Amino acid sequence: MKKVDFLSAAFLLALAGAPHLAHAQAELAPWGNLRGLRVQGQLLEVPTSLQVLPPGGRAAVVTAHERQRPTYTRQGARQLVATRLDSLALRETVEDTGAGQATLTVQATNEAVRPALGAFLSLGLPPAAYAGATVQWLDAQGKILATKPVSALPDAVPAARQVRIASATRQLLVGFAEPTVVQLRPDAATKEPALYVPLLAGSLAKGQAAQRVITLKVSGEIDRAPVQLTLNSAQPGRAWAGFGGNFRLQNPKADPQVIDYCLQHMRVAYGRVELPWKFWQPELGQDPRAAARQGQLAPHVRESLELAQRLGKLGMPVIVTAWNAPQWAVVGEQGNGTGPGPDGKWGAPLNQANLAASYQSIADYLVYLKEQYGVEADLFSFNESDLGINVRQTGQEHADLIKALGAVFAARGLKTKLLLGDTADANGYAFIGPALHDAAARPYIGAVSFHSWRGWNAPTLQRWADAATQLQLPLLVGEGSIDAQAWGYPAIFEEPSYALQEISLYLRLLAICQPLSILQWQLTADYSPLAGGGIFGNPVPLHPTQRFWNLQQLAATPKKVAYLPLTANRPAITCAALGYPTTGTYAVHVVNNGATRPVTLIGLPATVKLLQLHLTDQTHGNQAQPPVPVRGGHARFTLPATSYATLTSE
Repeated sequence: MKKVDFLSAAFLLALAGAPHLAHAQAELAPWGNLRGLRVQGQLLEVPTSLQVLPPGGRAAVVTAHERQRPTYTRQGARQLVATRLDSLALRETVEDTGAGQATLTVQATNEAVRPALGAFLSLGLPPAAYAGATVQWLDAQGKILATKPVSALPDAVPAARQVRIASATRQLLVGFAEPTVVQLRPDAATKEPALYVPLLAGSLAKGQAAQRVITLKVSGEIDRAPVQLTLNSAQPGRAWAGFGGNFRLQNPKADPQVIDYCLQHMRVAYGRVELPWKFWQPELGQDPRAAARQGQLAPHVRESLELAQRLGKLGMPVIVTAWNAPQWAVVGEQGNGTGPGPDGKWGAPLNQANLAASYQSIADYLVYLKEQYGVEADLFSFNESDLGINVRQTGQEHADLIKALGAVFAARGLKTKLLLGDTADANGYAFIGPALHDAAARPYIGAVSFHSWRGWNAPTLQRWADAATQLQLPLLVGEGSIDAQAWGYPAIFEEPSYALQEISLYLRLLAICQPLSILQWQLTADYSPLAGGGIFGNPVPLHPTQRFWNLQQLAATPKKVAYLPLTANRPAITCAALGYPTTGTYAVHVVNNGATRPVTLIGLPATVKLLQLHLTDQTHGNQAQPPVPVRGGHARFTLPATSYATLTSE
């Protein structure tokens, strides 16, 4: 593993300027939903949402991922969210106030007349933590006013200053500044038991406003049980080429510094760049190669070509992807990729009358890239064409494209093949069906690809792994990360919770999908793993975040390894292993999403005597820890709370 003392010092310096990070407890989603409070590293669930309940049994309007356009910021121990529900403007502040304690303040202002049953904060009581719980309504002195089982049906309850919920393993105390009628009822979204705290009662009048201050105190059993990791080094799976990155240029001022930093301080093994097609050939009938040779390249085209050349010179395979198309190549408006058009659909389909010209134009670009810049693209795709960002296709049109465009590439002497899928998320699996079962498409498919924004359940991910196995081709995660809307609330990128969720997903992808590479979205200023340097308006010097250290640590996995089965016997542990038994090279990646606990790794070959441990958490940036001795195939070490650890054989 590469030494990173200087960079780690920069990371610690950044932490010194943000002391809240090392003590972050409340985990708040940028759209306003509290996930819970961490106590000694373990997340004790206190799930909340803001809701407007319409009359007549109509569906509630609920704060949720990708349902609103919120803003999110942090000020020390406070997290602030501003969002909207229908006509309701909401401002929410969550402040850490002590161990397992937080204060939640919600301000609601209604801006139009709306019939409603009211606006509420729903505080969920998930059965995993609160099965068999008792709910008590208390006055200011702690006197019990009413008691009900958590499974009780909605019923009249007294106004209370506190509500206490206690199960065998969890205790939660909810407090209010004044007596409040808090109902116990099924949550409108999850259908699980929840406390409904009123914000605005009844139909909403224009200009109606209210503020509610809620205190939370949670405690419960902390899982510190020892963990056993079991490795099977005798069953290698598919190969891992290394960590990759997307390099779509969108910010001429800020992109270069991030690209330079990432390429200098991280082993990037795969690259994906843009074909700026609408600038390459804006008019039908043009000869774009002739125009380029005459010095008429648009700046964005030239910069994209030069970036592909830079990646190629570093020895990495290059994927070329088109997001937009020239207007002559599509029917209708493509949109900007942030929402559907007036017809309710995203993007625009290719113009069938101009398909031959479209194929020639794309091939011209790839030939020009090869001849003038010395880079032959390994793979080509339209970005997320199942959704329409910004070219939209059906599954059958995708299959037809692969066959027709693949044949054009071959006829032009290009080795470039097509990505099957490159879908907006794993849920888009059905999109690849026609091509997957079309023998005529098979010669032109170079790899299978999906993006990791959604669809994380194991059965869905397994379908992608099975598709790659069926075709005997590599699987790529063409865009890797966890929140496609995060560009709208970029402060979330510096939250430890975001970093932990992202790397946890990556290890799940490794273990289930066995991809050839995961290509981070992005290694540019867009969704940047670095902070400062003017990115997102942050004027401090450019520096790595916890996310960067996670990515660097994963990217430092030794070369020429294959996936190995690795299992953990405890929850809140995510793990994956890679190795090459012939050389004795092994890498074990582990994320601990809970409290500090001892770990025993078993199943290592007798030839392995020592493991180097690297750690990333809120205070360590891919830092080397004392080596871990291996005796009889067993290694024992301590896994700190909410951390990412990598062990590699010497």
